Amino acid sequence: MQKHLNASNVLSMFSASLKGISQVLLIENAITGLIVLVAISLYSVPLSIMAFISSFIGTVTAKIGGADEKLISQGLFSFNSALSGLAMVLFLEGDQRFVIALFSAVIAAIFTAGMMHLTKPFDVPSLTFPYIILAWFLLTASHRLEFFEANKSLVPQVLAYWHLDIHGPVDLTSGFAKSIGQVYFLDHTWAGFLVLGGIFFASRRLGMLAIYATIISLLTAYYLGSEHSLLSSGLYGYNAVLTIFAVSDVFHNKKKWIPFSGLLAAATSVLITASLDSFLLPYGLPALTMPFVLSTWLFLFARKLMPNL
Repeated sequence: MQKHLNASNVLSMFSASLKGISQVLLIENAITGLIVLVAISLYSVPLSIMAFISSFIGTVTAKIGGADEKLISQGLFSFNSALSGLAMVLFLEGDQRFVIALFSAVIAAIFTAGMMHLTKPFDVPSLTFPYIILAWFLLTASHRLEFFEANKSLVPQVLAYWHLDIHGPVDLTSGFAKSIGQVYFLDHTWAGFLVLGGIFFASRRLGMLAIYATIISLLTAYYLGSEHSLLSSGLYGYNAVLTIFAVSDVFHNKKKWIPFSGLLAAATSVLITASLDSFLLPYGLPALTMPFVLSTWLFLFARKLMPNL
């Protein structure tokens, strides 16, 4: 009986960890999480393994901490851990980055619990805010601690000397697919399409919203004069995808203007992305999913006084 119980617990934690992978997309679906892991494997098998291990660590941490079992089973304590593990492996260098990634997965789960408590009175979700702040702190530590070795792409730059390069072609197919894949840092066209397939598996509505958000983000960024290389890499689209999911579906209030406000929020995330990229340039930090968090919070808080949004 005890063996059966233990096997059941392990299976439950395994499912919760897969849901943690899917919860990055605000989706509670273990199969979608598995599809995403396969998509990550197309880009990098070690990265896929790290994503699952980090999510599992978040699940275990929440369980040991005595968190609500329902919230654990929904993957709500593990998605920030999954993102933290991925970010540390990608943005740090040296073998020690794997140790840091696993450590960050533990802290991300604890930070998630703290932020869920702090934001509860405001009736808004903490989203990926815990992972973002944790990642920024750990990456910034590389300037003071030798154990943390930041990737060369994160070298702080003086904004006054920044040159905006809007020349070159725009690969719309690549930009479309990678806008979805970049939610998991996937600079890979087929991986992006597979993530989209995982979204459609969970919800046709969310799948269509992902398409709408990707199109509106590409058009907005292009006509505002974005760098074409960033468009082709999907770096202006992934925040828009997450934002439209949050505003138009997951946290909607069933008002008639919801589809429009979701598209507006997605377009707003493009502006925030450009602004935040510039703001963080002197610190050598990536924007991550902060544009999604800020745009979503903006619209969810506005609904307190403008309920038709």
